[in-house]
Amino acid sequence: MKPISKYETIRRMFSEFKQPTYRYAQIMDSIFKQNIGEFERMTVLPQVLRDELTRTLGPYVCSIVPVKELNSTQVSKVLFAIAGGEHVEAVRLTYERGWKSYCISTQCGCGFGCKFCATGTIGLKRNLTAEEITDQLLYFQLNGHALDSVAFMGMGEALANPHIFDALTILTDPRLFGLGYRRITISTIGLLPGIDKLTRDYPQVNLTFSLHSPFDDQRSELMPINDRFPVRDVLNALDRHIRHTGRKVYIAYILLRGVNDSPVHAEAIAELLRGRGPGEHLYHVNLIPYNSTEVTPENYLPSDLNRIKAFVRVLKSKDINVTVRTQFGSDINAACGQLYRAE
Repeated sequence: MKPISKYETIRRMFSEFKQPTYRYAQIMDSIFKQNIGEFERMTVLPQVLRDELTRTLGPYVCSIVPVKELNSTQVSKVLFAIAGGEHVEAVRLTYERGWKSYCISTQCGCGFGCKFCATGTIGLKRNLTAEEITDQLLYFQLNGHALDSVAFMGMGEALANPHIFDALTILTDPRLFGLGYRRITISTIGLLPGIDKLTRDYPQVNLTFSLHSPFDDQRSELMPINDRFPVRDVLNALDRHIRHTGRKVYIAYILLRGVNDSPVHAEAIAELLRGRGPGEHLYHVNLIPYNSTEVTPENYLPSDLNRIKAFVRVLKSKDINVTVRTQFGSDINAACGQLYRAE
C-alpha cells in the first residue's frame, strides 16, 4: 500500500473536522512562505487544530532528521536519519551567481552495483517514500534557502523507485513547493520502463543518462545494468524522448584514467550520438571528473587534464555538444558518486 504524504493526511484530517478550505492554505503558507517547521508555532491556526496536527504527525513538519552537516566552498552536505534507523545524504550547491541547486537521494543505498560508485557499495536498503524524498528539500526550504533547481542524482537510482513520480507531483504542486518541471532533473543508469513513463507523463522534466562507456562489454563490466538494458536500446528510448518532448537529453560520462578516457572512447561516443535523426543535436555530453573515496576501488583514478582536453577535442571535432562539469564538494565526499550515508 502506497504511503500517504503529510499533505494528503492534513487535507483528509481537515475534511473530517469539517474545516473551511482556507485552513489547508494557511498551513501550506506557514510552511512554504513563512518557513515554519513546527505545527505548534502556526499561530494562525486554532489551538485545537495545532494539537491535532502534532498528535497525528508529530511536532515537526519535516519527517527526516538532520544529524550531521559538512560544509565546503559552495557546498553543504547533510546527513539525515530516516525511519528504520537508516541514513541518507543530500547536497546543496551554491553557484557564484547565487543560484542554489540540490542533489537529492531517492533510495537508501543502491542495488545496481556500479563498480566506481561509493553508494553502490552499500547495496539497497530500501526505497525512500515520496515524503522522505521531498523532505530533503523541505529541510533546506525551512532553513531559508531558495529552491532554484533539484537533481535526483543523490543516493540510489531514481527510476527504480516508484515513489519518485509521487515526489514529482508534490514538488510541482503550486500550493506546495511550486517547482517548475524544467527545474527538475532525473538521472538514470538507463531503466527503460522509467524513461518511457517520464517521456509520457513528465515530458518537461530534464533527463540525464549515465553512460560511462560506449562499449557494451565494458559498460556491462562497469555497470551490470547494461546486460538488461544495453546502450543502444536506451538510446532508442532517448530518441523517442527527444521526438516527444523536443528537449535536450544529457549524457553523463565519468572519466576514469586509463579505463574509459581514450580518444577511441570519445570517437565511439560520437559514433553513437551522430546520425540519430532530426533530434541528434539535442544530445549534450557532460564529462564528469571522477571522485574516489575510501570505499571505491583503488584502481579507479581521475583522468589527468591533458587526457580530458584530448577527449573534449575529439568530441568537438565530431560536432558533439560537450561540457566538462565543474566539481564541487569532493573534499567532503559530496561530489558525484561519493554519497555514502557516512555517520
